[in-house]
Amino acid sequence: MELFADFRFEAAHRLPHVPPEHMCAQLHGHSYGVRLTVAGPVDPQTGWVVDFAVIATAFEPLRARLDHHYLNEIDGLENPTSERLACWLWERLWPALPSLSAVEVREMPGLGCVYRGPGSVV
Repeated sequence: MELFADFRFEAAHRLPHVPPEHMCAQLHGHSYGVRLTVAGPVDPQTGWVVDFAVIATAFEPLRARLDHHYLNEIDGLENPTSERLACWLWERLWPALPSLSAVEVREMPGLGCVYRGPGSVV
C-alpha cells in the first residue's frame, strides 16, 4: 500500500550551471509542491501504513528551512534543480521515514520530478 502527503513552500533560486542567456540563470522564484509517498503493509490494528502526522512532523523542519529562502544558499543546494532538491529531501527524510518510497518535487503545475531513493537513476 502507498500513501502520500502533499506540501507547499515558496522559494527563490537560480541555476548557476546553465548558459547566461537561459531564463533559469536569473534569480526567480517558485511555489514548490512536494509529495512524499510512503509504502508498506497496512497495520491490522491501526488500519494505516503510517500516521499522516508522522509524515508532516518529519517534513516540517525541512519546509521551514526552505520556505521563503534562497535555495542556493542552503548547504547541498548550491545548484538547486528540482532533481537535486528531491535527492536533498530524501537524504534528510529517510532516517525519520524509513518507509519513504518517493519524493516528488514540482516547480509549477505540470513540471516536476520523482525520486525513488539511492537505487533509482539520478
